[in-house]
Amino acid sequence: MEYKKPANLLPIQSGYCSGCLHGLATRLIADVIGEIDQVDNVFHVLPVGCSTLNLKYWRGDMIASAHGRAPAVATGYKRVNPERLVFAYQGDGDLAAIGLAEIMSAANRGENFTVFFLNNQTYGMTGGQMAPTTLIGQKTTTTKQGRDPATTGYPLKMCELISTLEAPYYVARFALNSPKGVTDAKKAIKKAFNYQLEGKGFCFIELLSNCPTNWKLSPLDSLEYMNTNTIPYFVPGVYKDKGVDA
Repeated sequence: MEYKKPANLLPIQSGYCSGCLHGLATRLIADVIGEIDQVDNVFHVLPVGCSTLNLKYWRGDMIASAHGRAPAVATGYKRVNPERLVFAYQGDGDLAAIGLAEIMSAANRGENFTVFFLNNQTYGMTGGQMAPTTLIGQKTTTTKQGRDPATTGYPLKMCELISTLEAPYYVARFALNSPKGVTDAKKAIKKAFNYQLEGKGFCFIELLSNCPTNWKLSPLDSLEYMNTNTIPYFVPGVYKDKGVDA
């Protein structure tokens, strides 16, 4: 079978760092948009951070929001264009720090759009500072000795937080460092988009990623780091699925 570039990915070489799984997430989302025939109907909302690079790669209507404000922008756009397939694509510093109020409020209202949350436990674009999801003991440019919960608290588990709210329809987490994780993530992306098109409500997909540059690891070593450190703390799985539970 011939594997072709998705119709809504522009013919531009990726600018993500070598080994970064952002590029894979970008491709998976584009694949699904094409498979469900939404290339001409999709609307992308991007914030500040590595996620913003997708302004160069995805074809179609999109807007770059202020840092952390993608859920607020997506809310406004979806409410006046309910027929469009709307999604936000955010990183952990953006979504779980400055945008924490926005994501929790949109989820709590059950807004009918989809959020993809790339969790690589660092501020990737701005210098590798500690993010809300940085693991205990993980070294960053602002936690030289490793994150200490006594002074900086514990890593936020966004799927667990959002799934406690009444309104969200689908909440799930997947790791992109293995073939199974990629396959499961793609199925979840399609499910989330279909739920939105059916008017079911808010869907949240967390995608565990790496950051070889700021983790100061080779791409291969960063994938193993995910196995031994990231995945045991941020456990993949479906945290809420009203379509199944009903």
